[in-house]
Amino acid sequence: MLTPVPVATRQLGDWREALSLLHARSTDLATAFAEVRRAEAQTRTALSAVLPTINAQGSLPHQFITKETATFSGASPNQTTTIKTPQSDYVTGTITLSQSVINVQAWHSIGTARKNEDVQKLSADDTLRTITLNLATSIVGVVASERIAELNRVGLRSSLELREITARKRALGVATGLDVVRADQDVANARATLVTGDESLRKSREALGLALGLPEPIGVPPDMKLDDVLGGAVHACPAIDKQDDRPDIAAAKKRVEVAERNVHNVEWSFLPTLSLGSTLSTTTQNTGASPQTTWNVQGILSFPIWDGGARYGALRTNRALRDEAAYALEAAQRAVTIQIEQARRNIRVAEASLAVAHQARDLAFQVDQLTRTSYQVGQVTSLELVIAASSLRQAEIELALREFDVVSARLAALFALARCTGAS
Repeated sequence: MLTPVPVATRQLGDWREALSLLHARSTDLATAFAEVRRAEAQTRTALSAVLPTINAQGSLPHQFITKETATFSGASPNQTTTIKTPQSDYVTGTITLSQSVINVQAWHSIGTARKNEDVQKLSADDTLRTITLNLATSIVGVVASERIAELNRVGLRSSLELREITARKRALGVATGLDVVRADQDVANARATLVTGDESLRKSREALGLALGLPEPIGVPPDMKLDDVLGGAVHACPAIDKQDDRPDIAAAKKRVEVAERNVHNVEWSFLPTLSLGSTLSTTTQNTGASPQTTWNVQGILSFPIWDGGARYGALRTNRALRDEAAYALEAAQRAVTIQIEQARRNIRVAEASLAVAHQARDLAFQVDQLTRTSYQVGQVTSLELVIAASSLRQAEIELALREFDVVSARLAALFALARCTGAS
């Protein structure tokens, strides 16, 4: 069990490689980009309402049931012409052009769609901020798990050495069987802690793999420094001055604007619209009229009078959605204010906890050394020796955890007021 956990098959090179993998393989980021493309497509759809439309139609009817009619033509009664009715096998073609001239609602919808594009781009920025924080935290988690796994093996080795000393003392008649059992119990506890720590290390590697979009455990090289992770995070996600500039808050503000525009969009639907239409048609059918090709232009003025109340219902719905968007913005602003304050305070708390953990580790080390010396000369019992050794192991692990808590707190404070670039 003293053999370290095997190195992960795939090792992460540096922070830049981690960001490259994150951008290339994150499904959350890809989904955010897809939402941006969908918003752009909706803008193009809204634009189509004010652009001209051209439609062409052609027909070739063939009649199965016809009637032949003889008609007289010319000066002589004997000159007749046979006509089949209804006429069959002729071609008719029509081309229709329509152009909206005055449609306030359509132009307003285009502006609303563009605002929605901004919302989705800001949401993509916030997604990048969130997954970058998750990536940095996952890297820190792997480094912490590696360190704790190493400390667990140091603790197990120390317990085994203590057990060996106790066994020798018993052979010399200085220690009792109870002392050996207590030493064995301490070894068993150290082994249990080691097994749990190794599994935590494997899970941390797997969590890093998932953060990078890879279904496999990813390791971190021993020479990777957490300062490099912090520096890379600062470069990728620079700090901003105001919380309103954070992508999620900015997106919530834009959603309020979009909701307000949706209200106005329904209000504009009460106005009349004006459009122009032109139709060019021709046929080979002998209608007896001339010309067989016609072309017309017409203006169409539409007044919406009554639609059963659908617009009034849509107006009430959009007003409610506008209020909901405003409430969501206010709630998000409150949450971010507290989050930023807590993130800054957590740094001070983590640093204070680290100082306490340092002091506790130093004291536990002194107690362990003094207890070992006293045990060798028979001044203390094996119970005190086991307790001192166990306390030292826990203090070492606690110190390592508090060190990484400081790094995690600094990361959280950084990303609480930051905006990652590259998503838009």
